[in-house]
Amino acid sequence: MKDSIAYLPKDKQEELNFLVTEILRRLPQTEFIILYGSYARGNYVRRSIRIEDGGIPTVKISDYDIYVITSGINSKKTETILDNVEDIFFAGKDFDRDTPVEFINDDIKQLNKFIEEGRYFHTQIKQEGIILYDSGKYKLSRRRKLNFDEIKKQAQDYFNEKFEKGNFFFDDAITNKERDRYQMASFYLHQSCENYYYAIRLTFTLRNNKQHNLSKLSSTTRRYSDDLSTVFPQNTLEEKRLFKLLKAAYVDARYNPHFVVTKEDIDALIPKVELLRDITKRICEAKIKEYGEQSGI
Repeated sequence: MKDSIAYLPKDKQEELNFLVTEILRRLPQTEFIILYGSYARGNYVRRSIRIEDGGIPTVKISDYDIYVITSGINSKKTETILDNVEDIFFAGKDFDRDTPVEFINDDIKQLNKFIEEGRYFHTQIKQEGIILYDSGKYKLSRRRKLNFDEIKKQAQDYFNEKFEKGNFFFDDAITNKERDRYQMASFYLHQSCENYYYAIRLTFTLRNNKQHNLSKLSSTTRRYSDDLSTVFPQNTLEEKRLFKLLKAAYVDARYNPHFVVTKEDIDALIPKVELLRDITKRICEAKIKEYGEQSGI
């Protein structure tokens, strides 16, 4: 694996070095910190604006994708610490202009097991990733040749499961809307989105950390298609309000009797969820087809 980010602009190097310093300060059990994704490949986008049909602008900014490998610490505790690092990193920054950071984490034994098994996501990281930190205590396992027949089957199974779940929840949302149960309709729309995003992540990486925050799910999947940025644009106060309502629905629709959702809210959200469904189906089926083509190479 490579171990230099000298090809990146100075400001990007400084931000990545800051993240490494903060991770090591708060998480001494860290064994490796690996940069992967577009910043590792060099095809990242600092910031671009695309005008969609109807004159609606969508902004694309590539994430810093960072894989933190630890030993001897609970995964949930690691996630909490990394969330704190993310908060520190973004203090005073502009979410619409500055580079987001996306952390994932695993135990070193788990990572080496995945590499030895030829897991697609982890093998790709071993191939393209850049080591930002190495404690020197462990070695990464050797990559196994990818079996694309196996990868295609896994991706197809994951897609079928999560996409079908998303459709079930969408049907439940429509049923609740027709019965004037707008709170529960918003919850089922949230669950529909969650499962469509899961379908994308699993199809493209064969890996999925449980996540209910639609903001994070959206940010971690938009790299797979620019069209995903058009689902929940944040260009107006109304767009921001609707997305905030949908995110809140996961908890508030079930447990907050004062949570207000109107028929108009549901009517406005349904086309957005339908758009997410259609994009999910299209890009996942294309990716699965790509796996099939690679199996014959």
